[in-house]
Amino acid sequence: MKKHLIGTLVATYIFTAPVLASDEYEYIETPVAIQVEDLLDDDKDGVINARDLCVETPLASEIDNDGCETHVKTEEQMKLNILFGNDSAELNSVFLGQVRAMAEFLEGYPSTSIELQGFASKTGSAEYNLNLSKKRANSIKDALISNGVSHTRITIVGYGDTSLSAFGDDEQSHALNRKVEATVVGYKGSVKEAWTIFNKIAK
Repeated sequence: MKKHLIGTLVATYIFTAPVLASDEYEYIETPVAIQVEDLLDDDKDGVINARDLCVETPLASEIDNDGCETHVKTEEQMKLNILFGNDSAELNSVFLGQVRAMAEFLEGYPSTSIELQGFASKTGSAEYNLNLSKKRANSIKDALISNGVSHTRITIVGYGDTSLSAFGDDEQSHALNRKVEATVVGYKGSVKEAWTIFNKIAK
């Protein structure tokens, strides 16, 4: 009986003991983390946006530490060399195959652009030849656009008669200088695919 009474008194003391001021603590809210860097990986290449220098990496491509695709070193190069008649900027149908091939090449490498360089033979005034060379380059530009190439990917440069391929004063030399050439800008070769268990081993 005494043990039961002592136990009751102890329990009563524990649950009714006054709370001391030293036992009270101010509520501290959970701190909110401020994310400074963009930790997402929009193009899913394994490199977060904050470090990714190439934000539109092709899927399944092999990448470097900056998140940029690597390219296969290749000798493939697309060239355009179109000749024109005397005092003419009209595209001869015999060169349409070159234009179509260039358009297909540019479609396969959407990050590239093309610079069309117009030339003229050294007959007539320099000012007239400069304008004629630009007209020739614009003629090829129109042909590329009609084959699906965006005008934003094409630039025009007219050289007139200031950069000759042939220096003779005969008709053959003049014919070789009446032309449009092209330079593809930004072409690095084919994109290397990342290795997977499904890659074929070259034999």
